[in-house]
Amino acid sequence: QVQLVESGGGLVQAGGSLRLSCTASGRTFIGAGMAWFRQRPGKEREFVAGISGGGTTKYADSVKGRWTISRGTDLAALTLQLNGLKPEDTAVYYCAGRLLPAAGPDSRYDYWGQGTQVTVSS
Repeated sequence: QVQLVESGGGLVQAGGSLRLSCTASGRTFIGAGMAWFRQRPGKEREFVAGISGGGTTKYADSVKGRWTISRGTDLAALTLQLNGLKPEDTAVYYCAGRLLPAAGPDSRYDYWGQGTQVTVSS
């Protein structure tokens, strides 16, 4: 059974930083597309950042230049470094993986984590 488990969320002041990690079990995601999504209060889930099997990254305009997605080391399959956090970044953040290499906002993801809460205070 494939599982993705997010960690690293929490409460932070505006301007602060967090690092989210996604640990995978049940299969490797080497060479496969992975991404981070978020769901803000009262909003639909939205794409935040993705990394393809070849290492190409994509970002939502709202986070470009502030955040960095990367493949994890050791047990973490995926990480997201969140710098310059804003109150509007408050959301539940989800890790997603798929069987194919591409990782864009319109890609279909096969596996999802349960999410980790990020709250940014003003």
